Order: sequence, then structure tokens, then C-alpha cells
Amino acid sequence: MKNINNKLKIRSERILGIDPGTAILGWGLIEKNGDVIKPLKYGCIKTAVNTFLPDRLLVIYRSLCDIIEQNNPDVLSIEELFYFKNEKTVMSVAQARGVAIVAARVNGISVFEYTPLQIKQALTGYGRADKQQMQEMVRVTCKLKVCPKPDDAADALAVAICHAQSHEFNTSNLK
Repeated sequence: MKNINNKLKIRSERILGIDPGTAILGWGLIEKNGDVIKPLKYGCIKTAVNTFLPDRLLVIYRSLCDIIEQNNPDVLSIEELFYFKNEKTVMSVAQARGVAIVAARVNGISVFEYTPLQIKQALTGYGRADKQQMQEMVRVTCKLKVCPKPDDAADALAVAICHAQSHEFNTSNLK
């Protein structure tokens, strides 16, 4: 008789989380295997402040394509934009976000979007959690001794963890 457990093997999933920005774009790669979430890599793509915006976007695109090529994520999860007081900031962040989505799609990766409220809810159970609470939950969930720095990398891991914990409920897949 065949072992039925072989048919029930849980497939691991590599999730690349993105915290969009033009000066600093955070990224975090995790692996989910059943209920276990393991951080694999994280970091930031930084661009020089005085660089022409199209050149900054090109740096982000090329860097993300390299990260995707080197790490083979199954999906990309990205934070949706929320209200910014500075209209110029929201436009450039939206452009960086678009570049990240294009980099994923060019590489054949599905994209999932999450609002800041959804991310906070998934990690802390409270949609109005502050930055410190979020970073502590990233540290605890990933079983890290210290929270990743800069904050953008921790935020990107939070986006990836959100997907790992709630993607079956997400209907905003940009496949």
C-alpha cells in the first residue's frame, strides 16, 4: 500500500516582499514551508538623491531583476500605496512600485498587493500597529536576534510574511 503522506507533502514557497521607494527600496526573501517561515535574505536597493528619476528607476529595475534571477522567488508581494502628504513623493514611489511589478512580471512571477492595514493585521493582529510593534513581530516571526536594518528591509520582510500568512484570502493577484 502506498504511503498517503507522500501525496500530502507541503510545497515550500519563496516569497519576495517589496517595500517600494525611490531613494531606498526594501526587499526581503522568505521561504514558507507549511507553517514555518524562514528568512533567506533581505536588503535595500539605494539610489543617489541627485540622480535623474528615470536613471534611479533603471537602477531599481536592474537590481530587482538580479535579485529575482539569483533567488528564484515564486511570487512577489508588494505594499500598496497609501495616502502621502507630499504629492511628489507619492508619484515617485508609485513609479518605483510599478518598476518592481514590471521586473516581477518580466521574470514570470505573480504579484500580490497588500495595504499597510492588511500587513499590520497579518503580523500583529492589529491594523493600527506602530512601526516598533511591526519590527518586533518581523524579528519574532523570522526568529532573528535583532530586527533587520534599515527599516525598509524589515518592512519588506513584513510584506512577504503578510503574503505567507494570508495569500489564500487575497483577491488582488496581478497575474
